[in-house]
Order: sequence, then C-alpha cells, then structure tokens
Amino acid sequence: MKMKYINIGRTAIVAFATVLFCAACSDEWNDHYEKFDTSVANSGTLWEAISSQGNLSNFSRVVQACGYDAVLNGSQTFSVFAPTNDQFTSTQADSLINVFNEQKAKGVRSDDNTVVKQFLQNHICLYKYPVSSLTDTTLVMMNGKYAKLKADNIEQHSFLTKNVLYGNGVLFTINNKVEYFPNVFEYLGLDKDLDSVYQFVNSYSEYEFNPNKSVPGDIIDGRTEYLDSVTELSNLLFRTLGRINSEDSTYWMVAPTNEEWTNLTSTYTDYFNYHKNVAKRDSMQYANARLAILRGTVFSRTENPDPAFNDSAMSTNATHYATRKLLDLDPYYVFYKPFEAGNIFDVDDDFTCSNGKVLKANHLNIDNRNTFMQTIKVEAEHVLYQDTLQDAEEPLTARQVAVDNPFRDKISNNSYVEVIPKPASANPTVRFAIPNVLSNVGYDIYGVFVPATALDTLATHEQRLPNSFRVTLRYPDENDVTSDRQLSGTKRTDSDANGEMNVVDTVLLAENYVFPTCSYDLSDPQVKISLRSTVTSRQTSTYTKVFRIDCFILVPHEEATEPKNVKHKIQ
Repeated sequence: MKMKYINIGRTAIVAFATVLFCAACSDEWNDHYEKFDTSVANSGTLWEAISSQGNLSNFSRVVQACGYDAVLNGSQTFSVFAPTNDQFTSTQADSLINVFNEQKAKGVRSDDNTVVKQFLQNHICLYKYPVSSLTDTTLVMMNGKYAKLKADNIEQHSFLTKNVLYGNGVLFTINNKVEYFPNVFEYLGLDKDLDSVYQFVNSYSEYEFNPNKSVPGDIIDGRTEYLDSVTELSNLLFRTLGRINSEDSTYWMVAPTNEEWTNLTSTYTDYFNYHKNVAKRDSMQYANARLAILRGTVFSRTENPDPAFNDSAMSTNATHYATRKLLDLDPYYVFYKPFEAGNIFDVDDDFTCSNGKVLKANHLNIDNRNTFMQTIKVEAEHVLYQDTLQDAEEPLTARQVAVDNPFRDKISNNSYVEVIPKPASANPTVRFAIPNVLSNVGYDIYGVFVPATALDTLATHEQRLPNSFRVTLRYPDENDVTSDRQLSGTKRTDSDANGEMNVVDTVLLAENYVFPTCSYDLSDPQVKISLRSTVTSRQTSTYTKVFRIDCFILVPHEEATEPKNVKHKIQ
C-alpha cells in the first residue's frame, strides 16, 4: 500500500506541473498572437472579400478566370496573400488569364496549368496563419513551395493589411506578387532549350489521390464522397533518378540541351535493338535509350557534401562505396574531378532552383562506359546462368577456395565450377547464359580459368594440365532467328615450362564482337556462350578435358587501349 501511495503522489505532482506548464504555454500562445481573436471574423468568405475590394480587382479577375473563386468560397480554410493593383497591374492579369485559357484549350489540367501553379497557388496556403511580432516561420504554399513568413512580410513582400479574418480563412494584402521559384524538375519545363528532357521525364508523371489531404463529405453507399479531392504528383523516374521535384531535398542535375539530346538518342537507340518478338520492343528501345542518357546526371547534395564533392561526385544511380567494396563492384556512375575541364560539371550554364541546380550542357561530358555501357560479368557457379551440359557430370561441381590456399582472393568470389567429362573419354560441352548484352557494341569476351591447385595444392601433373577448347556463341538476329556462331581457332589456357597450368588465366575468347540484338533488362538472357573440349586421345598427356571456370567477362571494346576491369593471369 505504501508503494502505491508513493506512486499516486508522484502522479499528482506530474499532473500539477503539467497544468502549470500548459498555463504558461497558453500565456505564451496568447502573447504570440497578441490581440488577434480568431473567434471574431468578418462576415462572408475569402472570395466575397477579395471580389468586393477595388484594390484587389486584378487579382480577383485571375482567381475567377482560373475557377478558384469556388475554392475560396468553400468550407476549406486558407490564408491568402493578395497583391494589390498598385503592383499587380491589369495588363499582367490579362496576360495570365490568356495563358491560362490557352493551356486549358490544349487540355492541360488545372493543377498543371502554369498560372494556377506558379501564380495562384504561390499566394495561397491551407489553414489560417495570422502573424504577430513573434512570427518567424515557413509556410508550405498550395503548390508545395516554401515561403518565409514574418511579422510584417512574406518572402520580404510587405503586408499592406494583415490578419483580416473571414469565415474560411485569413486575408493579407501585399505590396507585390510573390515570385515563383521553380525546383529542378519544374525548371526543365520552363527552359525551352531543355524541352526534350522535360517531355520525356514528364511522360511518366501521374496524379494520385491523397485521402489524407482531401476534405471528406458524406458517406454514400458505403463510400466516402469528398468535397475537395487532393491529388499529388507521382513519377516513376523520381524513384530511379532522384526526387528532383521535392522541395525537401537538394539536387544537381546535368541536363542536355535539345540538340545534344537528339544527338545522343540517335546514337543510343542502336544499342537497344531488340529482336522483333520481344514484347513491347519499340517502347523498350525508346525508353532505355533515353534512360541511358539520364542515368548518372542527377546528384543528391545530401549524399555529396562539400568538400568531397570537388574530388568525386556520386550520382543517384551509383552504388555506395561500402557496398562496392564488399561486392567488388566497379564504380559506375561515380565521376572523379567533376569540375575539371572536360568532366561532367564542365557545362555551358547553370541555374539555381528552389531545391538545387540545373546545369545546362550543350555537350554531355559523360563516358558511356562509366554509365550504362558496362562490363558484364557472369560467375560460372551461379546456377541461374548455367544453361546446358553435354557429356559431363550433372550438376556442375561448385568449388570453394580454402582460406589457406595460395589462390585465395585471386579468384572471383573465391568460387568456381568444375566441368568433369562423363564418360571420362568424352569431350564435355558446357553452355552459359550471358544477360544484359547491348546491340551494336563491340565486346572483348574473356573466359577466366582456374588451376587445379586452387582446390588442392598437391594436385597431380595430369590434373594440372591446361585446357584446349572451341568457343561457340548463340544469339538471335533481328528476326529472332537463333543460330550458333563458332569462333575461329582453338583456344587454350596457359601453361608453364613444365606444361602445367599454374595461374588464374584470363583467355581472350573474342575481340570486338558485335551482337545485332539487345537483351538489356530482359528476364531471359538471349546470348549463350559454349565451350567444347577439343582434346584428342593423342593429346591427353598434354591437355585435360576438365574445365575449371571462374567467370566470363564481356568488356566494351576500346581501340588501342588495355581492356578495363579485367585481371590478367594473376600469379
């Protein structure tokens, strides 16, 4: 009982302190709003007030022309910051009304109309926001823009009248209109030189109903009827490129001009040539060619703080360093020394936006081998890519390199497969699927082979022998006719002076090989690569029929340069 009594006493003390705190808060709240009494309002609505005031006639005409008279005459509560005729002229009002009507005639929905979004919604916010001498806050306007509200101004535009309360909100008059400050996405739509980028990105835009921000009415037939339905912009590309429409984030975007966009799409379209039986081949080619341009052009400044940004810029499509290191991935979509001449931020002009910058580029300084034209690496031990076996033990035997083996960390993922002939006298054939191949791109194709000593350092001489084999590629042409193309010549893995294979050997299987069709982003890989042992009965003392395969690597070809991302003959 004593313990219970003590608990009750503590509760009473807390409750008493809470009452005192609330009383203090109430006094502070009252001081904040001074003598503004929200229970006393002028008769009528905001629209009735605006339409009856002669010095707001120009603003009133735009409100009515855009259909917002009904909005401001309804039951929802607003704060309106209306510019007077002194600074918002009849000519300006006429111009806005003409633009609104032109866009309406073209079928532009009201919330997308630039007059509504950039002018009306830039002067109206939801709920009542009276001011006092203590006011220093930020409002979210109806168009999502942030506006600084202080005791005597909004966005540094002085109040001529303030805190005039009506039945559905509070009215302010200001000495000038509030300028519209576009975000990165909106700027793309305002700059005529960037029409092409905007039209493509905006083609993924759609508006989704938000019940939490909508005004519910009666329930009819079990469903809520909304008095005011609020929809919000959604765009699939914002999830992959970055939320360049968000006022809460900061992004830089390198945007190619229309001419550069046309040049790049003309070139990139050839890289995404799907065969005729691929579902939606035309739309896939269209979208992927354009996404190939845009991926790597958007940078979150949250993820790229100064001063590291000057040394390397990681785009929104890049994999974070820790993950790259863990999985041994190449640094695609990461740009080093980005501000130096000829690098990604070497552009023709840049524009500050409400949530970052748009960097306007007449030439996009991006090496496509650092973005979409990537090295393809297929791990032989991945069952997903093991296609066909002939004259070999099934399934393939997966091997792991022991921690104390000299080849530890010299073999990709420290694992590989063994292809063992069955019967022992047979020449086995193994075929692997290669995903995400681009069309009309020259690839240098490598196979990486593992010595027997990667499993057993005491392997016999016969086990250590090199391989001798032929390579065949299978892929469809544009008419979806698939056939095998045998590469010329027999390929061999390396051997030392003793005729033994004692290295991880990277063998060039084909150089600058071009595929006519693309399998990028298809669930079913279209390209297959086959290895067939060519060891005759007379060669069994010189070569082995057993394949030990680490991986296959397809590297976009570069003339007169050492192929990137390939580890050669690791000793």
